[in-house]
Amino acid sequence: MNEIQRARIILKILNQTYPRIKVPLKSRNVFTLLISVLLSAQCTDVNVNNVTKKIYPKYYKPHHFVKLGRSRIEKLIKKIGIFRIKAKSIYNLSKLLIKNYKGRVPKTFEELEKLPGVGHKTASVVMSQGYGFPAFPIDTHIHRLAQRWGLTNGKNVIQTEKDLKRLFPKKNWNKLHLQIIYYGREFCKARDCYGISCKICTTCYPNRKKPIITKKA
Repeated sequence: MNEIQRARIILKILNQTYPRIKVPLKSRNVFTLLISVLLSAQCTDVNVNNVTKKIYPKYYKPHHFVKLGRSRIEKLIKKIGIFRIKAKSIYNLSKLLIKNYKGRVPKTFEELEKLPGVGHKTASVVMSQGYGFPAFPIDTHIHRLAQRWGLTNGKNVIQTEKDLKRLFPKKNWNKLHLQIIYYGREFCKARDCYGISCKICTTCYPNRKKPIITKKA
């Protein structure tokens, strides 16, 4: 079975398992989506949602966070990992959005990735979930699963993104990256499946006996 055949099987199983998918991070608009994705680095979606549900009803525009200032932003997000660094990024990107984009979140990868604290993965999520632009955000979980499933060599997340975009139709990207995340959390867990027990692994590799060691992103 080659990688193209595996990709077709994987897409079929994921569509059967998750015919409808919800965006895990809760947001009020594209700006708050950007903030939530930034906050989710080294933090669970559940924790981010628990923190932001007390913030977004009142603060949901760049000028709200500029007016708050860094110290007050820190207090609001202190339950989230590396909150001081994230508070600095939120404050500075909010100022930039007001100065350069009239308070709106830009709609290009290039402009998004110039914002403080915003890397390619964060920009991809905003473009995908915020603007519906075909994108394939790659986090550590998708990177791990793509290796287990024989879709990439695990060299780095950049290579993984290229490989997945090559193997799957563009029309599926936005939904697919979420399906993979959910499937990994529920069935192909890092310390549970090991590449030998879930439906995707057993279908794609029926003769696999030993756990698969994946390369970190």
